[in-house]
Amino acid sequence: MGVVNVTPDSFSDGGQYFEVDAAVAHGLALWRDGADILDVGAEATNPRAQPVTAAEELRRALPVVTQLAAAGATVSIDTTKACVARAAVEAGARIVNDVSGGLFDPDMRDAIGEATYIAGHLRGRSIAEVFAAEAAGAAPLDWRTVADELAERLAALPAAARERAWVDPGLGFGKGADPEANLTLLRHSGDLGTRLGRPVVVGASRKRFVRRAFGVHDDDIAALDAASVAASLDAIRAGANVVRVHNVALLRAALALYTKQ
Repeated sequence: MGVVNVTPDSFSDGGQYFEVDAAVAHGLALWRDGADILDVGAEATNPRAQPVTAAEELRRALPVVTQLAAAGATVSIDTTKACVARAAVEAGARIVNDVSGGLFDPDMRDAIGEATYIAGHLRGRSIAEVFAAEAAGAAPLDWRTVADELAERLAALPAAARERAWVDPGLGFGKGADPEANLTLLRHSGDLGTRLGRPVVVGASRKRFVRRAFGVHDDDIAALDAASVAASLDAIRAGANVVRVHNVALLRAALALYTKQ
């Protein structure tokens, strides 16, 4: 899953692909590099990001979703808002990637339609609340607790949507930048999937804990991408079915070697 951030304030490439033409070109480049899914997000979800209205999120995302879907790519919409999810699915998105697992907008369960739903894990009713709890020193979560809470998110979905849903342990969302807490969740990806009986999506790419685990400087994107590939391979080895990354070409090259071992 290749990341297409249509935002001015994403933590890794904020503003670089903010204009529609740049975002579409970037998405197509990721597709050519071997991405199976293009994940379009128009609201940043890092601790410093500012929330945006649904109207602004739609203005940013819909032209990009429409053009990428029209080109033949499998498109995911990264949103926590039901109205954005519904419009994106109508525009051609086939996957709804909701980092809140429906906690931010209870109408999400009725907005999915025939799309695949990715239920992400976090605790709280807004991104600000999630990171405020983290800053207050919330204890690391055991993977079984994450699995149990994701099971609750799945149970809230309509039966048909539940059967085709995927799950995401939500690395970095309320788990802090502590490398070990996040890496432990990552390394139980397969256990999470087995416990829930659902495919697992892991998004470690360029996260704060990856920077700390590998001692990467914030400005060294090349080193950060290499560290992100290492974390993604760990997730695959552990049983993750989908990895969400910024540098698709680098991961594909690493996978070519990994699968020959």
